[in-house]
Amino acid sequence: MASAYDQFLSVLRSTKHRIEYLNESDWMMILERSTLMSFARHQVLIQRGKQSKMIYLVLSGKVTIEGFSDKIAQIGPGEVIGEMAFLESSLPSATAVAEGEVEAFAIEWKALTELFDMHSDLASHFYRSVAVNLSRRLREVIKPR
Repeated sequence: MASAYDQFLSVLRSTKHRIEYLNESDWMMILERSTLMSFARHQVLIQRGKQSKMIYLVLSGKVTIEGFSDKIAQIGPGEVIGEMAFLESSLPSATAVAEGEVEAFAIEWKALTELFDMHSDLASHFYRSVAVNLSRRLREVIKPR
């Protein structure tokens, strides 16, 4: 896992919507409780309306986020998927589909919550990063054309 971990840290330094407020120690704790998963082209990571209770941290590849009838966003390496359902403790509002081969670290909500209960600084860093990312994505959607 050391090489995937090192690759992920490298990716984080250059991605647009990274979880930027977590430090290397924070990432170590999260990734140690995560499982590295591979997804084939067109494979669904998260299905709208179906509870998965997983957050995915994309290591490689691209994932399309689909609404009811159209593409909402494209998620790439170093970005997170499933954070909105986690934050709201609700069903996913969109479907996430692998555009091609995708590798992602998957962490169960329960494991992440347990980490946050033990390490409040990690929780603070994570929530701040997610809030900034969601704000940036919203600004991209509402910017004048």
